[in-house]
Amino acid sequence: MTAATTQSTLGHDTPQVTARAKVTGKAQYAGDLKVAGMLHGKVLRSPHAHARIVSVDVSEALALPGVRAVLTGADAPRARWGVSHKERRILAEDVVRFCGEEVAAVAAVTEEIARDALDLIRIAYEELPAVLLPEEALDDEAPIIHDGRQNNIAHEIRFERGSVAEGFAQADLVHEATYTTHAQYPGYLEPMGTLAMVDPEGRLVVWTSTQSAFLARARLAAALERPVSSVRVIQATTGGGFGGKIVEDANQLVAGLLALKTGKPVRLVNNRLEDFLACPTSLPERITLKLGMTRDGLIVAKDVHIVADCGAYAGLTSEVMHVSAMRSDNMHRLNNVRSHATLVYTHAPPHGAFRGFGGTQMLFALNSHIHMMAEQLGLDPAEVHKRNAIGAGEVSVHGWKVASTGLVECIDQATAALHWHEKRPAQPDGPVRRGRGMAAAMHVSGNRTIGNWDGSTVVVKINEDGRVMIHSGESDMGQGAATMLTQIVAHELDLPLSHVSVMLPDTDVAPFAIGSFASRVTIVAGNAAIVAARKAKARLLDLAAILLEVPVDQLAVGNAAIHVREAPDRQLAFADIARQHIWRHGGEAIQVSATWDAKTVMHDDKVYGNVAPAYSFAAQAVEVEVDTETGRVTVVDNFVSDDCGKALNPMAIHGQTNGATVQAIGWALYEQLQLEAGRIVNGNFADYTMPTADAVPMLRGGFVESNDPNGPYGAKGASETAILPGAPAIANAVYDAIGVRITDLPITPEKILAALRRRKEAAHA
Repeated sequence: MTAATTQSTLGHDTPQVTARAKVTGKAQYAGDLKVAGMLHGKVLRSPHAHARIVSVDVSEALALPGVRAVLTGADAPRARWGVSHKERRILAEDVVRFCGEEVAAVAAVTEEIARDALDLIRIAYEELPAVLLPEEALDDEAPIIHDGRQNNIAHEIRFERGSVAEGFAQADLVHEATYTTHAQYPGYLEPMGTLAMVDPEGRLVVWTSTQSAFLARARLAAALERPVSSVRVIQATTGGGFGGKIVEDANQLVAGLLALKTGKPVRLVNNRLEDFLACPTSLPERITLKLGMTRDGLIVAKDVHIVADCGAYAGLTSEVMHVSAMRSDNMHRLNNVRSHATLVYTHAPPHGAFRGFGGTQMLFALNSHIHMMAEQLGLDPAEVHKRNAIGAGEVSVHGWKVASTGLVECIDQATAALHWHEKRPAQPDGPVRRGRGMAAAMHVSGNRTIGNWDGSTVVVKINEDGRVMIHSGESDMGQGAATMLTQIVAHELDLPLSHVSVMLPDTDVAPFAIGSFASRVTIVAGNAAIVAARKAKARLLDLAAILLEVPVDQLAVGNAAIHVREAPDRQLAFADIARQHIWRHGGEAIQVSATWDAKTVMHDDKVYGNVAPAYSFAAQAVEVEVDTETGRVTVVDNFVSDDCGKALNPMAIHGQTNGATVQAIGWALYEQLQLEAGRIVNGNFADYTMPTADAVPMLRGGFVESNDPNGPYGAKGASETAILPGAPAIANAVYDAIGVRITDLPITPEKILAALRRRKEAAHA
C-alpha cells in the first residue's frame, strides 16, 4: 500500500456507498422502473417435464381487452441460445424439456390483465417419457433429450497427471466413498427483473438485474438476431445474484422479444414462485472419491469420478463441473491425480452457476474424506491439511502459480477459535451430543477461461468541481464492487469517498467488462482503478506544475488540492486545475482510461495452465449439537478464517463471509428442492427451508492477510471462498458428535435417525 493519506479508508470498516439509497428505498431496481406507455409482461410455463406441443391457441388471450401481444415459439427468432451449448429457444417450440420452460409470453397494460391472459392460452400437450435421474439418462435405452445427439452426455472431462496407480501402491491407507450433493436456490432478495424498450432509433434498450451487462448484451443480440451495437444494456440496482444472474435466466430475452414485437416498453419481473422455476440452481453431483495416504498423512494419490446433472440445458454447468473435477487438486501438494467427470442431461429444471462455482460440491467430499482417513491413521485432520497444503511460490499439479497463501494460518486461526487442541469436555447427559469439525478450501481470484482476456478497464473522469466519476462495466450486485472502486480512487487522489461516484454499468458508456463472477472484480478492476487514478493524478500534477511554476517532484497531493511541498500555502484546488485543463489552448476535460489484464494463461486441452492471478484460501471450524432422539442438528459455534490477501474493507468482507456461512449452513442442513415427476413442489419461501437468524449461531470470523503480489495493495477476492468449507465442517462435526458419517446432503433429521438406527442394528447383528 502507498503511504498513508489523510482521506484513505483502505483497511478500515467502510459502509457500502450504495447503502443509503437502499435503506431509504431510493435505489431503483428493475421492478421499480416505469416509463410512459409501459406494458407488463408475463410468461406461461410448461406444466410437464417432457412433452410435445400439439397445438397452441392464443385467440382468447388476444381478445382480452388490454392485451397487446401474445407470443409463442413460432414468433421467436430461430436462433438458439446458451453458453457453450447453443440449444435453447427463447420460447419453446414443438417440445418442452422441463417443467417451467417458457412456452408463451404476454404483454398487457396491467400485470393483472397479463396474468389473466395466461389462463386463456390453450396449449395441447402430448406427454412424453421423462428422464429425471442421471443414471436413467445414461442408460443405453434412455430417450435422447436433445435431437441430433447420440446420447445424453452434455460434456465430459478426463485427465491424469503422474501415475495414480503408483501413488496408490505407495499408500499405507486407501479409502473410497461416494458423496452426493443437491441443488440450492440462490435465494437473493430481488427476483429477476427486466425493463426493455425500443428507442427512437430502433435500438433495444434494456434495464436489468445482472452480474454482467456486457454478457447480457451479447446474449440478447445473439438470441434476438440483432447486431451487438443495436442493443444497449443498463444494469439496474441488483439485489443479489450468487451466480444466478450471469447468463442463464431467460427473463431478459423474453422481455426484449416482447418489446421488439409490440414496439412498446415492457417490464417483466418474476414473482418468487416464477423465479424458483426460472432461476438456475446449483449443480447436483455424485462424487466417488478415492484417496491414497501415507501413515503420516501425506496424500499420494487422488482419483475422482463425477456424474453431474445439468438438467434440460447445459448453461454454465460444463464450467461448474470443470471446477469440481480439478480445482481442489491445487490446494495440496499432489503429484498423482486422475479425474473423470460426466455432465448429463435430464428433464429436470436447468442447473448452473452458484456461489463457489463447483467448489462446494468437491470440497464437501474431499474434506469429509480427509477427516475419515485421518481418524483411521490416528491423525488430526487439521494437521493432515497443513501437512499437504501448497505453499507460496509453489506451482500446483495443474500449473497454478500460487504467489500467496494463508491456508495454514487460516486453519490455525479457525481451529484455535474453537479450542480445537484442548481436551474435549464430557458429553452432556441426555440425548444431545456435541461435536466439532473443520474443513479447508481454496478458490480463484479471476479466471482466464472465457477467452484469452481476464482484464478490466476503468475510466476516471475529474469534473470541473474537482469531484470524480468512475466508469466501469463491472457489476455491483450487492457484494461491494462500487465501494471498493470508490475506496481505491479516493485513496489514490486523497479525496473523501463522498467526492467519488461510480456509475452503474451501461454498455453504451462504460468500457467493456466481463462482469462479476470468479471473485475477479477486486483484483482485476481494483488494479485497473489504481492505474487509472494514478494517470488522472499525473494529469493534475503536470498542469499544476505549469501553473505553480515548480517541477512536479516538488508537488504533493492532499485534501483535494495540489500544493508545493516547501510552501504549502501555494496550492491549487482540483476544481481549479480541472477547469484550467479545459479552458486553455488545446484543452480537454481530464478523463483517463486504464486496463489491467492478468498475466495468466488459458488452460490447455489437458486442463493445465495458470488461469488466475491469485488464489484465495479459507478454513472453518464449527461445533454442533445433535439430538439423537429427533435427529436435529444445531450449529452452536462457528469460526471462518478467510485469506483475502489484504482486507481493503473489513466490514464488507465480514458481511460477505457471514452471508456465505449462512448459505453453507442452509445447503448442509436445510435447503433442498423437492421434485415430483420433474415439478418443483416447494418453490416458495414458505416451503423451501432457508436458515433464519434463529437457526444460526453468532457468526465469528477473522482474516489472514497474505498480501498477494498481484492484488491491489495485496488484496484478493473475498466473496466466495467462505462458502466452501461450511458443509464438510458441519458433516465432520456431526460425525464427531454421534459417530455416523452422512455422505448425502442435506444432513436432515431423517438421515441422522436412519444412520443411528443402522448402526444400532449392526451392533446387535
